[in-house]
Amino acid sequence: MELRHLEYFLAVAEEAHFTRAAERLHLAQSGLSASIRALERELGAPLFVRSTRRVELTEAGRALLPEARRALAGVAAARNAVAAVQGLLRGTLRIGAEQCLCVVDLPALLSRFRSVHPGVEIRLRQTGSAHLVEEVRGARLDLAFVATAEEPPVGVALTPIATEPMMLVCHPGHRLTARDAVDWSQLEGESFVDFHADWGARQVTDRAFEAAGLRRRVALEVNDVHSLLDFVGADLGVALVPRPIAYKEHKNVRVLPLRDTPSWRVSVALPTDGPANNPASRALLDILGECLALPADASPLPVPATP
Repeated sequence: MELRHLEYFLAVAEEAHFTRAAERLHLAQSGLSASIRALERELGAPLFVRSTRRVELTEAGRALLPEARRALAGVAAARNAVAAVQGLLRGTLRIGAEQCLCVVDLPALLSRFRSVHPGVEIRLRQTGSAHLVEEVRGARLDLAFVATAEEPPVGVALTPIATEPMMLVCHPGHRLTARDAVDWSQLEGESFVDFHADWGARQVTDRAFEAAGLRRRVALEVNDVHSLLDFVGADLGVALVPRPIAYKEHKNVRVLPLRDTPSWRVSVALPTDGPANNPASRALLDILGECLALPADASPLPVPATP
C-alpha cells in the first residue's frame, strides 16, 4: 500500500466527488480513479459507492478513513521530527478554534508564531467546540482552542487555560434589570437567544438548567456573538454568556450577575499522545505560555486568575 493511495483516498472521501478531489490534488481524474481502483483491489473491498452526482463511502471505506488519517498524520509527524532535529520547523499546523473565545488573542498568537516559524503553513478552522474536539480525535486537526462542558472522548486531552463566569444579558427595559443579581428560578419562562448546541457556552447553560431542574425555551439560535447581542438588544430574548462576551460593547444590552453561576472553561484540545510528537504544536504552545505569562514548560497550562 502506497502513501499516495491513502492521500488520494482521503481526498475523495472528504470531497465526496472524484472531479473535485482530482482538482485538489492537481491530478488527472483518470489517474485518480485508477489509483483508487488499485487500492480497492489490494484491500479486496470497494471503498466508494459511485453515482453521477455524489460519491459515498462504503462500510469498508468508513473503516479505512480514520486509519488513513492516522497513518498520514504519523508520516507528517515523522518528517517534522527529523526537521526539528535539524533546527528547522516546517510542514502544516492545523488549528481549530471556537469563535470569540476572547481569552486567547488568536490573530496575535498566530502572527507571532509565523514570524518565528515562517516555514510552517498555518491552517485554521472555526466551528463549535464539540465538532472541533472530534476533529482533533480524528487527526484532522493538530490542536484546537475550545470551550466545552463535556468530557473529552478517548484520544483527546483538554488542557485548561482560562475560566470565566456566565452572566445574564438582557434588554435595558427587561423586568430583571431592577435586581442586583438573578436567581435561576427567576429565568424560568423566559425566551432565550443562544448559540448552537456544539458551542461551549450553550453546553454550560443547558447543564446548569438541567441541574436546577428547570426547563427553558431557546427561541433564537445563532452562530456568532454579535447577532446574539443584537437580538437581545432588540428585546427578543435574554441570554447567558461568558463574562468576556457579556461586556462586549453594545449600547442596548444590560449585564447582570447570576447567583451560583457556572463557569465557562477555555482549553486546548490535544491528542492524548501530546504535542511532543508534533514540534509545530509544541512551538505554538510555548508561545501561548509566554503570551499568558506562564512558564514555557508548564504542563498542563494552569488556569490564569480571573480578574
